[in-house]
Amino acid sequence: MSSATDFEKIFERLMKLDNLARYADARAMEALGSLIDLSSDLGRGDGLDKALAWCDELEQRPLKGTDIPTLDYFRANAWHARQRTKHRDPNISWSWGQPEALEQIRFLRRATRHPDFENLDAVRRAQIFTNLANLLNSLGRFVEAVPMWSRALSVNPRFGMALGNRGLGLSEYGRRLYDDGHTDVFLLFAHKDLIAALSPDADYAGYPDDDAKAACAHRQKHIERLIDCAAVEKSLHMDGYSLGDSPEEQNYRRWVLDNGLFLNPLNDLGRHSISANDIFGLPSFTTKIDEPPTLIGLFNQMKQEYISARWMLYEGVEVDTPHFADRGVTLPNTLDYPSYSIAVEKVKAAFRIAYSLFDKIAFFLNDYAKLRVSPRQIYFKTIWYDNQDWKRGIRKEFLNSRNWPLRGLYWLSRDLFDAELQATAEPDAQELYIIRNCLEHSYLKVHEILLPRTGPSELFFDRLAFSVQREDFFRRTLRVLKLARAALIYLSLGMHHEELQRPPSKNGLVAPMVLGLWEDEWKF
Repeated sequence: MSSATDFEKIFERLMKLDNLARYADARAMEALGSLIDLSSDLGRGDGLDKALAWCDELEQRPLKGTDIPTLDYFRANAWHARQRTKHRDPNISWSWGQPEALEQIRFLRRATRHPDFENLDAVRRAQIFTNLANLLNSLGRFVEAVPMWSRALSVNPRFGMALGNRGLGLSEYGRRLYDDGHTDVFLLFAHKDLIAALSPDADYAGYPDDDAKAACAHRQKHIERLIDCAAVEKSLHMDGYSLGDSPEEQNYRRWVLDNGLFLNPLNDLGRHSISANDIFGLPSFTTKIDEPPTLIGLFNQMKQEYISARWMLYEGVEVDTPHFADRGVTLPNTLDYPSYSIAVEKVKAAFRIAYSLFDKIAFFLNDYAKLRVSPRQIYFKTIWYDNQDWKRGIRKEFLNSRNWPLRGLYWLSRDLFDAELQATAEPDAQELYIIRNCLEHSYLKVHEILLPRTGPSELFFDRLAFSVQREDFFRRTLRVLKLARAALIYLSLGMHHEELQRPPSKNGLVAPMVLGLWEDEWKF
């Protein structure tokens, strides 16, 4: 076994290299990986600086095949190590900005998008998905982290790092919920993942696992102190619930379950029929005694708009015959394979409605957090910044808050509007802002087949349109729905966090407002 002194000697030998010019690609990649690992273990920022410089150097080479996504993986690891070195102080780790996190997201996503990503060995692919999930979770985007861990486990079902981190993440997600029953279910699922991560069958791919297993064991014991896992599991029935009275309703609810679109945190645990309802809403909160339920009304409206957009997407995607309203509508054929139908327009409407929720969330946040932004200046893109200007930095109201879900909401907004993040986003998450603006202000053209363009002088090139292929547009609309769902969950749980931190009323007068439910038969 190598000693700490041996590691330091290897590190110093690598540091003496000015560059990697004398090494072939394989040897250069090996040296880079070693320098990153050693710099991280030894806490050497100068080593990480050199490693990132080597990454820049290697990117100038004509790398081939899996070396390209591997280089992105290494670069993300170097940024992660730099983040760990910089953020040892818990106060700094709660920083909302975190440029190191931005770089990690960029390069991990870029790795997954490369054509040779699928040619990487299963361990490396599982590592990349796991690291991306861990990063999203640490920023507060826990709703989106869960399926990313699941992607890692689809590659390697026994991958210990994915099992353990998903268990840790689910336990944190569950403890943020305001519904104790849902919390127990999340803790039970987390406990199962942690047990699996500690099993002799767990695969850690030869990497040191002592710290990871210790964290899993500690959280496992903590969960066992919080709940009686055996009792919860015995009383829990995740499946067997009705999905509706008609085949149409059952098909719809199954589609929503499969796509993880119910406004119900339990849907993040899988396609279980127990979650086939939109029960999620606002937590209990305190207002002035004479304040009407204004915020409840606003959240109700956002929730109803989300449900409506979801139904429109379903109708647009699942249609297999022309709608009678399209009969007799005269439309000349422009010969560029256009897609004209009520179904396509329903998907466009779903995109518009779902995307509009982001600014409404900012509108809600402005009132709840008393940010005093003029209604005409409220945008999801800028609500986070002092005087609505990103150059002036994040508002102190947010910087001073250790609100994990709210920080996740902030980072979700960056995914929509940050050019660097958009450039490396998955294909179904790219150009969402552009598509939204074209739908609202100019011209989005959907095509059954999107032909490659060689120049603006082509006979059938539509110079006024932003063109998108039909199935691609449908996938992007689904992504907007998923982002809107996550944003609504982050908003509500961020509010729950703030309410738990709120000091008790000084005059001691607290009166509950009990509201009945708007009955289903009234919704017509």
